[in-house]
Amino acid sequence: MRCRGWSSGHWRATCDRRPRDRGYVTAETAVVIPALVLLLGMLLWGLGAIAVRTQCGDAARAGARAAARGEPSATVLGVARSAAPDGADVRVARDGGLYRVSVSAPTWGPGPLTLSVHGEAVAHAEPE
Repeated sequence: MRCRGWSSGHWRATCDRRPRDRGYVTAETAVVIPALVLLLGMLLWGLGAIAVRTQCGDAARAGARAAARGEPSATVLGVARSAAPDGADVRVARDGGLYRVSVSAPTWGPGPLTLSVHGEAVAHAEPE
């Protein structure tokens, strides 16, 4: 590296870059950009899984409220399915004075990233 120094009464390092320093930024960028894209993809997948989980919980609560009001089981399933994400499995069960509605649905993603998330709600049956 060639540096020049004395200028205007102060030492000033003015250095010329050698050609061997060129290309580092390109190589670092080639490594960093795919890592950032992968991180962004993972964050988006996580947000999508949280959104599906929230929809399952909302659908289960809507179905449990409908069941507690004494709606017919076809109506309860219809209410829960209308609030559930696509491809969701809705189940309604009565256990004594309680209605239990569970909704499970797959998250989006390729192969092993497709997970099944679950939401469940319980409501007391209203007196008739």
